Amino acid sequence: MSRIEEDKRTVRQMVEIYCHGNHHTREGLCEECRTLLEYSHFRLDHCKFGENKTTCKVCPVHCYKPEMRERMRRVMIYAGPRMLWHHPLATLRHLWREMR
Repeated sequence: MSRIEEDKRTVRQMVEIYCHGNHHTREGLCEECRTLLEYSHFRLDHCKFGENKTTCKVCPVHCYKPEMRERMRRVMIYAGPRMLWHHPLATLRHLWREMR
């Protein structure tokens, strides 16, 4: 799986955790979270670093609009700790890349 596809999967998992926990959706995503997910996938598809990208947290380029960046920050604050329980391998992979 490509780096971009892996990041898309991780972002989807985080947005799902956030949406289910905060917007109480049972299946799928609410409109707000679906919009954020589509935006993040668009930004990943157009990342200027491509397969050599770092994690977004340590990236020198902030490609999200300020509003979307704040929304994603809230998602990550909520879902980040819960990822270890829901998706432990994805969490460990992400932390490993962030440390390198």
